[in-house]
Amino acid sequence: MILGIECTAHTFGAGIVSKSRILANARDMYKPKKGGIVPMESAQHHRDVAEIVYLQALDDANITESEIKAIAFSNAPGLAPCLLAGMEFAKRKASELKIPIICVNHCIAHLEIGQSLGAKDPVLLYASGANTQIIAFVSGKYRVFGETLDNGVGNFIDGFARYTGIPFPGGPEIEKFALKAGKKERLIELPYSVKGMDVSFSGMQTKLRRLYDSGEDLSNLAYSLQEHAFAMLVEAAERALAHTGKKELVLGGGVACNARLQEMCRLMCKTRGVKFFCPEKSLLTDNGAMIAFTGEIMLKAGIKQKPEKVDIKPRERTDDVDVYWR
Repeated sequence: MILGIECTAHTFGAGIVSKSRILANARDMYKPKKGGIVPMESAQHHRDVAEIVYLQALDDANITESEIKAIAFSNAPGLAPCLLAGMEFAKRKASELKIPIICVNHCIAHLEIGQSLGAKDPVLLYASGANTQIIAFVSGKYRVFGETLDNGVGNFIDGFARYTGIPFPGGPEIEKFALKAGKKERLIELPYSVKGMDVSFSGMQTKLRRLYDSGEDLSNLAYSLQEHAFAMLVEAAERALAHTGKKELVLGGGVACNARLQEMCRLMCKTRGVKFFCPEKSLLTDNGAMIAFTGEIMLKAGIKQKPEKVDIKPRERTDDVDVYWR
């Protein structure tokens, strides 16, 4: 019975997993009144709701805390104040219950949760706020084959949304505007920047702002944003599939909730003859269940630490992690 704590950015989550079965996935999300995430405010939010979310997870799983055998928490990468808040809670509970801690890399957890759907050796297209990476296991590590050269795709979308007056999180609203384009949709040419398996969104963001200021219809802009940005991601992911020879694609991260991105990935995989896996929405956004799921895999491989030995790693890259559990 593993407790997973998610605390990398705006969400504090507590998930419980036993024998690869997700028993609970409770969470609470910090939403700023305006602008983007303020790290110190988000960290305070985590401290305020931690016990409530934890108790909700225990209730959802119908267990007592004495049944928890280890605590996994997302120690990397992320916003340092938020990671600290999560670590404080995880350490305190681990000390109280006299159980070990497992440090989980948030990005890797997005890949490992694909196992819950049957994925065995996939390429991960990881599309979230701060992170945009194409990851696969090769030569003993999770290698980053491609990534954003500037903004994460989610931050790029949220940034444009804020520019138009849409509050955080802006991605779901941009998706709604794209759908409103309907039969009147007009694909506006935008900068399309794919360099090998890396992508860049800064040029597209500048062009979108200029078009919006000139009076261009927001629905057309939202539609064009999605078509260009997601085509870039899918092109890079397809190139990684071809390069590695792998036959599975897992989609992960909050932006993966977008139906259009899912559709484009599904069509590409069908054309290539590879399997496509997309977890349910609750496992795409930041969540404690994927941390617990990954923590259980790592614990079975003997990976654990004493509470006093763990620390956060805000800038840890996916390919910095030694993968001893595969």
